[in-house]
Amino acid sequence: MRIHTLDLLFQNTPGLIAAYVIESGDELTLIETGPGSTLETLRAGIHGLGLDEKKVRHVLVTHVHLDHAGAAGWWALQGAQVYCHANAARHLINPSKLIASARMIYQERMDSLWGPMLPAPADKVTVLNDGDRVRVGEVEVIGWDTPGHARHHLAFIIGNVCFTGDVAGMRLPGTEYLSVTAAPPQFEPVPYVASVERLAAAGFEKLYLTHFGEVTDVSDHLLGYRQRIQDVHEAVKADHAAGADEAEIRRRYAEREHALAVSLGISEADWVRLEAGNNTAMCADGVRLCVEKGM
Repeated sequence: MRIHTLDLLFQNTPGLIAAYVIESGDELTLIETGPGSTLETLRAGIHGLGLDEKKVRHVLVTHVHLDHAGAAGWWALQGAQVYCHANAARHLINPSKLIASARMIYQERMDSLWGPMLPAPADKVTVLNDGDRVRVGEVEVIGWDTPGHARHHLAFIIGNVCFTGDVAGMRLPGTEYLSVTAAPPQFEPVPYVASVERLAAAGFEKLYLTHFGEVTDVSDHLLGYRQRIQDVHEAVKADHAAGADEAEIRRRYAEREHALAVSLGISEADWVRLEAGNNTAMCADGVRLCVEKGM
């Protein structure tokens, strides 16, 4: 088996969204597709490895947020089988509700950011429950139900490595700052921490983050990320209790995160990249909505 990391160069920026090509036997498997806007970059990356995209027979998406699964329908229409969480399948088959919701948020930027999300034929979508296994080439992939970032989130295990989607956060290569992926509306700290602890207990040799790349200091990363989830939740809860409104919570969240990132050696240029990949205003909203529900 060979694992290839492809940088999808989201918004012409390196190191924000990865897709992974698993080369095993005579088959190719994709883990994550990225958005429709980066489909041609993904295809070019596969060709650049000297591989034939027609051999992509399996596509696994951790969840249906557009930066992870926006191009899944295109691959299904080419004949690949798409695997996802039970609560994600309907959105891959009929993405109209997902697209409409995203368009309300991104408005005129929707198409340039995310591109098209094509419906996947129903017979090309397979649900994976916790612990289900898929044979791809000469290896087996196990799906783990890992809620917290989203209730329909899976992590994928191959041997002693884990493809984490968003459940292990965002981290730029070669840096120490861990950005909490907390997009609304399903950030939930208790199951999130439990998911991270499950990964930590497994003793993986490597993690492969969608945002972004290979992580080898697995224990430090996951234990640190568990604390970060708790920290952002407690901070927003305190802001909310003090009467801060939505705009003020966003301002305070960004200020705290920027200060922490700088203290850990993040440059201003990398901070701009982080904001493009995991916007603090969006994350502040996700945590605030959770707090407002009494969590």
